[in-house]
Amino acid sequence: MFKLLRPKTTVSAHCDLPCGVYDPAQARIEAESVKAICEKYAGNEDPEFRTRAILIKEQRSNLVKEHLWVLWTDYFKPPHFEKYPQLHELFNNATKLAGAAGTKGSMDVKKAEELLSNIAEIDKIFWETKQG
Repeated sequence: MFKLLRPKTTVSAHCDLPCGVYDPAQARIEAESVKAICEKYAGNEDPEFRTRAILIKEQRSNLVKEHLWVLWTDYFKPPHFEKYPQLHELFNNATKLAGAAGTKGSMDVKKAEELLSNIAEIDKIFWETKQG
């Protein structure tokens, strides 16, 4: 009876979904939006605009963190961290740069640029892992 219920095929995957669904571009696009909002904020004195800009920038910063966390926890596996020992620190720094001490809590364009730089490094490593 139990043999009938057992799966007939065993499968394994590198990640929780077939590869191809993960891409650091999602984090980069949101981070670019954060940077653009910071730049527009600096050039606009309207208090209503500035309030909306802060709210949207905080939402986008949160999305950056979520996209990075998914890559960090779902895509990258122990062999990647062995090959790229800087990867944990890179993700930690990037998520902090998108957090309260970074773009979520600041309108500083330099923080947004630093975040984009970290994402670019993650992106480079990500695509190297896709080659092998």
